[in-house]
Amino acid sequence: MNTPLRFALAKGRLEKQCRALLTRAGYDCAALEAPGRRLVHTLPHPERVPLEAVLAKAPDVITYLSRGVCDIAVAGKDTIMEQGGPFYELLDLKLGVCRFALAAPEGSAFFEGAEHRRVATKFPAIARRALAALGIDAEIIRIEGSCELAPLLGLADAIVDIVESGDTLRENGLVILRELYPLSARLIVNVAAYKLRRAEIDLLIKDLKEVMADASDC
Repeated sequence: MNTPLRFALAKGRLEKQCRALLTRAGYDCAALEAPGRRLVHTLPHPERVPLEAVLAKAPDVITYLSRGVCDIAVAGKDTIMEQGGPFYELLDLKLGVCRFALAAPEGSAFFEGAEHRRVATKFPAIARRALAALGIDAEIIRIEGSCELAPLLGLADAIVDIVESGDTLRENGLVILRELYPLSARLIVNVAAYKLRRAEIDLLIKDLKEVMADASDC
């Protein structure tokens, strides 16, 4: 079969990191270097079936995969945990490494007493699970912008958010109370596609693992 594997990628930094990984795996990613307004691009390979790269917004990647219009995708573990869906998570690509954390203003007594707690987050499902595991009952306030603003304005007592260096937290007077979950980009596969095209998908995963191992040896 020479039909391309349709591959959903989130536009932005993660797409650029994936492009570099796919290039090392032998795919011609020139079309992604200057995509213009086009959102679907063919990535040929001399020995493998081509990929048909679909550039989408991060929250939509799992929708396209779960609905079966894409065979494989790369998504952040944050999106996977928040949305879920009928797919297999087959490979940690070690890209975009960061973590979920519970953070609050320095000197906060967040864990003390039984008063009503409010937690702001872009990820309500993840926040609920994490707080339940900590034995904390809290009101979850969904925020679409910078979560750090919520404690500063008195909207929330703490936040659950993605943390990389922690600089933004520190600059806004927040400290990490608990590190919750490690995060990175993962290769995920539609259930039906994996049954129908497992050999081709497994070859892609094998190639990616090899170039990742070569990079770690350098």
